[in-house]
Parts: sequence; C-alpha cells; structure tokens
Amino acid sequence: MDKFKNSDGRKILEAMVLGIQTNKKYLSDIDGLTGDGDHGVNMNKGFSVFKERCLGEEISFTQGLEELSGILFNEIGGSMGPIYGTIFSAMADEGKEYEELGSRELAQMLENGYRELTEIIEAKPGDKTIVDTLYPAVNALRQASETASSFKNALEKMKLAANEGKNSTKDMKARFGRSSRLGDRSIGVLDAGAVSCCILLESMADGIIQLL
Repeated sequence: MDKFKNSDGRKILEAMVLGIQTNKKYLSDIDGLTGDGDHGVNMNKGFSVFKERCLGEEISFTQGLEELSGILFNEIGGSMGPIYGTIFSAMADEGKEYEELGSRELAQMLENGYRELTEIIEAKPGDKTIVDTLYPAVNALRQASETASSFKNALEKMKLAANEGKNSTKDMKARFGRSSRLGDRSIGVLDAGAVSCCILLESMADGIIQLL
C-alpha cells in the first residue's frame, strides 16, 4: 500500500530533527546576511528539545507535530517559532484522525498548515519569506496526489518545488521582517525561513520514503 502508518512517525520526525541540527550553522550564516543571525540557533534549540523530550519512545507523526508545535511556540526566540508552531499544529489537527497517510492526506495536512499560516502573516509568494517555499511545495504535492503518481513520486515533486521556491528568494527584495529594512540590498541573498522550510520538507519527505 502506498501509505505509511501514522503510528510509525518517529522515523520521519527524527529525519526532520537531523535536517535542522545538521544545518544549524548554515541557517544562521544565511540569516546573518540580512538579519540577526540566530535562525539556525533558535531552530536547533527547539528541535533538539523536541528530540530529547519526545523521541525516546514511539510517537505518531501527528502527535509529534503537535508536541513540536508547542515547543516552538513557547521555547525558542525570534518570529519563526510561532510561524512553524502554527504550521505544525494545523497539520496535526488535520491529520490526527488518519491511521494511514498517503499523498492526498499529507497534502491536506500541509494545505491546512499553509492556510493557518496565512491567518497570522500577510506575506504572499514573491515577498521573500517561508511562503515562497511552502506554497509551491504544497501545490506540487496536491497536484501529484490527484494523479496516478506514486507517493514517492509525489514527494519528489514536492521536494523539487520546495527547492525551486527556496532558490527563487535569492532574486527577491524582502518585504517583511528585519531584512525588509535593507530594501534592494536584500536582493542576492536567500531567505533563511525559506531555506529552513525547504530543509524540513525535504527531510520529512525522505523520512516518509523510508517507510514506504
């Protein structure tokens, strides 16, 4: 069956944690070019706390997302804690009733995450934010889920769209956050939130593929 069990979520969550931990310095270096340089530190803190508290035993994918959301909301600095907290909480809420998850179910979870995100931030595609990664990735997964694509193929399409979206932020002028103060000087640098979102989506996809 082209699905994974929600109850087998620990492997996916571990992959997401590793993605952030491995890229801690990279994320802070990118953030330091236009911001205060703490994005990698803050994200690493939140995901490391999550690993220590929640990944010592089996945990469902949606339960893990809900636990991670609470930690990111309450225990890391910067604006990205509430942003990722909102996304993961909305994903967990959408998916908590599913015993098994395929491309359609995951797309619905991510769509709910994006929908809730747009309730707390005004950014749209093209504004050089996390939205420039998340929006095309969600669309790619949804479109693939509506065809005869395998789950793995749908995830690969999501990863490709996320990466292309992330890379597109390099040529954009920042319109939100600290980097927006730089105006045209923000052009030529990737957005740190778009990068971390890409890392998380790719890590999530790779973790799921291991279960298929």
